[in-house]
Amino acid sequence: MDFDFAFALKIIPRVLEGAGNTILVAVLSFFGATLLGFFWEMLRRSHKLVRPVTQFAIDAIRSTPALVQIYFLFFVLPYYGIVLPALFVGVFGLSFYYSGYISEVFKAGIDAIPAGQSEAALSLGLGRLDTMLFVVAPQMLRNIAAPLGSYSIGILKSTPLLAVIAVPEMLGSALDVASDTYRYAEPMFVAGILFLILALIAAFLVAALERRLGVLSTSH
Repeated sequence: MDFDFAFALKIIPRVLEGAGNTILVAVLSFFGATLLGFFWEMLRRSHKLVRPVTQFAIDAIRSTPALVQIYFLFFVLPYYGIVLPALFVGVFGLSFYYSGYISEVFKAGIDAIPAGQSEAALSLGLGRLDTMLFVVAPQMLRNIAAPLGSYSIGILKSTPLLAVIAVPEMLGSALDVASDTYRYAEPMFVAGILFLILALIAAFLVAALERRLGVLSTSH
């Protein structure tokens, strides 16, 4: 079967029907993964008895494929009476999976700040919360901007995994077209190009944020 460019152009609107959900899932999952990742890192820096348990949890998250975690949430939990909406499973599944990686980003970002700065802030009378907010956090954000941006693009490229649980994102829309027309090359090609465009836009925004943070760091 020959590739039909006219057909590929014709189906773009149908594949784009899933673009809204793709972007929504990617954005929510990124913020969810960032919050969970920060939570894991704060746990890891808490009581010494909690640290090994937290480290084991982070390693377990990172060592298990995202698709397995999503399958477990969507297909296994119902056996125990827990039925979750597909969109919620998709967002939570990606957030949970990437939180293990983003916790390492926070760890590296905080460890890169000299401990003497926090000690100096505390000695000057700043509380621990103020020290974290006004001394540690601004420097940490500059340190983690680039890797967080990379993971945001990674989350975007992972949204096609949710097609297996019928979340209507772009790959799901492309598969619907393929099942209706029995043509797979064109829908997959269109979905790939659209994902490439979204990833390039995300990469441009991340680079702009890095430049902005770089200007702010040099101006101070």
